[in-house]
Amino acid sequence: MFIHIGGDTVVSTKEVISILDHQTVKSSKVNKAFLQEKRKTIVDHSVEETKSYVITKDAIYCSPISSLTLKRRAQFVDSLDQFPFVQAEVEELTE
Repeated sequence: MFIHIGGDTVVSTKEVISILDHQTVKSSKVNKAFLQEKRKTIVDHSVEETKSYVITKDAIYCSPISSLTLKRRAQFVDSLDQFPFVQAEVEELTE
């Protein structure tokens, strides 16, 4: 499944490693150093203010959506994966 992280960007939930709040990153020297080190892999397509960072194996995405909202979306998508896929047989109706 996929999660919409803002703008025209969607990310596979299987690829998401972590979702960090922008304020937390701003206040932590370790998080700032991590982002500086990974600067080449940061993807920022949004014109809006960054509220969170979505970290995947290949990139770090800047998101205008709060980390709490992204967490809820990810949990919702995970809950959908728990339901078995049921395919009903469909009979063709002819007159």
